[in-house]
Amino acid sequence: MKLTKMIAALAVAVGLSACAGSGPLSETPTRNAPDAAPVVGAELTAQSADWRLADVRVQVSGDLRVSEANRYYPVADIVWREDPFGDRRAQVAKIVDDGVTAGLTHLNGTRPVYFDINMHRFHALTEKARYSVGGVHNLVFTLTVIDAATGVALHGPIEMVVDLKAYGGEQAFAAERKGLTQKVRIQSHLAGIMRQSFNGGVEMRVVSSSAVKGRDINTGVIQ
Repeated sequence: MKLTKMIAALAVAVGLSACAGSGPLSETPTRNAPDAAPVVGAELTAQSADWRLADVRVQVSGDLRVSEANRYYPVADIVWREDPFGDRRAQVAKIVDDGVTAGLTHLNGTRPVYFDINMHRFHALTEKARYSVGGVHNLVFTLTVIDAATGVALHGPIEMVVDLKAYGGEQAFAAERKGLTQKVRIQSHLAGIMRQSFNGGVEMRVVSSSAVKGRDINTGVIQ
């Protein structure tokens, strides 16, 4: 099957480490970011115009390692602290589900599709990093668009790597006072990426403060 190509917005994420970074897409781009970059190829744009979101299905494997260690950079697959202590995998799945779903509500074509997401990594900030130097929110997942009627893959699988600056110290406190928690910023960012990449037939050009890359699982080509 011929895979369509998705060109993601490019920029440089900043912070302590590759541990997590979130934020709305309207934030100021880093100084090294291009003025503008095309988000999707014409073929994907035309194809997605006929899609209608049936469901977002997020899978977080039980094999992914969860860390509750209060370090700057825990060695784990999942680092998440903003919800009460509990099932971090389920919490991460809901965050991603809600963010992606919010970004795809504009898909109102005639062909129902599933957006299947298999999480590989979800790093937000630990308390130690959050209340001091900040860092980078880092999400890695495989995305596949499935025809809901036939089960045929229409797009992907694509490995998405999403990095975004995470606030620390006074900047984090100021954001929280405005309601911009880590969860809100991550979900807002994911929603923006989905709107950009699967825009229902409307060509878009954006400036993003994040680094977003897509790699075709079958060919290894970054899209």
